[in-house]
Formats: sequence, structure tokens, C-alpha cells
Amino acid sequence: MKILFTGGGTGGHTFPIIAIIRELRRIYPEKDLQLLYVGPEDEWSSYILKEGIEVKTIFAGKIRRYFTIGALFKNIIDILFKIPLGILQAFFHIFFWAPDLIFSKGGYGSLPVALSGWILQVPIFLHESDKTPGLANRILGKLSLEVFTSFPETEYFSQDKIILVGNPIRKKLLEGSLREAREYFKIMSGKPVILVLGGSQGAQRINEVILQLLPNILGSFEIIHQTGKKNFEQTKKEANVMTPKKLEQFYHPFPFLEEKELILAYLAANLVVGRAGSGTIFQIAALGKASVLIPLPEAAQNHQLKNAYAFAKNGAAIVIEESNFTPGFFFEKLKSLLSRPQELERMAQRAREFAKPRAARIIAEYILGYLK
Repeated sequence: MKILFTGGGTGGHTFPIIAIIRELRRIYPEKDLQLLYVGPEDEWSSYILKEGIEVKTIFAGKIRRYFTIGALFKNIIDILFKIPLGILQAFFHIFFWAPDLIFSKGGYGSLPVALSGWILQVPIFLHESDKTPGLANRILGKLSLEVFTSFPETEYFSQDKIILVGNPIRKKLLEGSLREAREYFKIMSGKPVILVLGGSQGAQRINEVILQLLPNILGSFEIIHQTGKKNFEQTKKEANVMTPKKLEQFYHPFPFLEEKELILAYLAANLVVGRAGSGTIFQIAALGKASVLIPLPEAAQNHQLKNAYAFAKNGAAIVIEESNFTPGFFFEKLKSLLSRPQELERMAQRAREFAKPRAARIIAEYILGYLK
């Protein structure tokens, strides 16, 4: 049984694929299961490699819908060269490897693979993370047999194809102990803990507000802060300047939280602050955490804003749009929330009600059922 995976080249595309791969291996004898990943060359493909999956890289291009001379030049290069070359590369890999099925996590990096698979008449299954799909997934939705979705009432896809399952999360994120988490992060105080997540790429504007508030926040709370790899050194330097010596022990910055660290960070946290990518939302939900979401305004089709409000609809989270994300307003929200444990627990319960922790298992079972 041969299954080819493809995705767009971000953590939000990669980690759900890993979750599904792990479930496939739990269900089906590994000796009869052949798995291959084809996608753009980036740092995220190394996470697929760590799962023992062969990776084939291809060129991939995207259409930038903002208008600058630089964006126009890049679009011309991508449309005329990268995308056609990526399709040829993907066609070659699919033709000679001959998969029984292609599972696409979507995104611009998956487009050449799915188009080639469709030409070669390989069945395609698509997963859409967000409430509003991007351009690549709108195209791929028309080529796919089924479309697994994360949110109710996902836009643009044919209702006949949609299967609502949630966003796949790695099962290991549901394991661990609070004691281990507090020891790992050296949390010795009785202060509430805030986990700040900037997504796999970090979030500079969130970092900036956190830095401005550090002296105030650390007086009452501890912070575990995923800054993003690109932003880590600068954020750490600024934090050292901003933070009084006696409060430094309450600030725990990390460039990126790897799987084990992320498990423990969630366990230690009383409140999670972050962007509104589907991966973050469904992890928060599965772990039953109260959260404050700051949607990325530049996200395509404003999908993060729609994700956030869909999650907050039943009271699972508070949404602060970036135009309102000022240090004073944000700090007052933090103080108000963390002074009301009953409200935090109510939000946590609403988050658990939204969760779909079996998404990866359901998708794995469906794929195997189709191939048998």
C-alpha cells in the first residue's frame, strides 16, 4: 500500500501530516505500508524525515496578491518557471513511484503534486485547516475525491465532498505531567503561567507588546515565550534590558518549542496567548486551555480572524483584533482573566467541547478503508 503526502511548507501543514502518519502506522502493519512525502525544500521537511519517511523535494511557487514591484517580479518567476518545473518534477516522482493515493495537506507547495496526481488519475484526498481556504486549496478541492475540514461551515467546497473531522494533532501532545512541566521550565513560584505562541514563524508584533509589558507582567505572572527562530536573539536582548534583575527568573524565552517542550509548555500554562492558526486552536482545544487569540491580519482571505471567531463563538477564547492589541488594553485583559479562576475553567471546558482529538485517527482509518 503506497500513500504519497504533500503539503505547503509550514509547520501548520507539516505537523498534521506527521499526526496522520503516526496513526497509519498504529493501525496498519508497517511492513506493508510505503509512505513518501513530496513538497518544497524547507526546514519543515526535516520533521518528516525524522519520522523515517522518504522526502522528495520540488520547486513550488505562489501567487502574491499584494502589489509591489518585488511581488510582481516574484509572481512572474513563480508562474513562468517554478510552478511548471514543480509540476514536471512531481509528475516524474508520481509516475515512477505509482502511489495508490495522494493525501494533500494543502498550501502552495502541494499544488504541483496534486495537479500531477490528477493528470495521472491518482485519487486525491485533501485536508483544509482553516474556515476559509486559500487559492491553492480552492483549486485542489475541485480535483479531490473528499475534503476533510477542521471547522463547521468551511467555505467554498462542495458540500457533497466535505467530511468534518477537525485538525489532526499529534497524540503525544496529550501526554505528560504538570510536575514534569514545572520542573523543566523551572517554575518555582505560585504565579499563574502564560504561554505565548507566535506560531512556527514567530509573531514579531506580539513579541513587541510582550516586551513592552514585561516589567508589569512578570510582577504577577510567569511567561513561557515562543519567540520564533528569526526573532529569538533580538527578543532575548531586549528582554534582558527591559526586565528587572529580580524578575528575570519568571521569563522563559524559546526560539521554537519542539514537540516535547510544547507538551510541557501547554501543561504548565494557565492561559495561552497566540495567533489563530488552525493548528494552535485545535491544540488549545484538545488540551482544554483558556486562550487569548490575536489573528494575523495579513493572513490570506483573513482566515485567522474567521478561525478565531469560530472558536470563540461558544466562549472558548477571547479574540483581540490587532488594531486593538495595545499594551494597556492587553494587560488589562490578562489581569482580568487571570484573577478569575472560575472564568478560566469555564473557557477551558468550552475549549474541550470544541476539540476533535481523534481527527488524525479518523483520517487514517478513512484512507485505509478506501484502499482496502
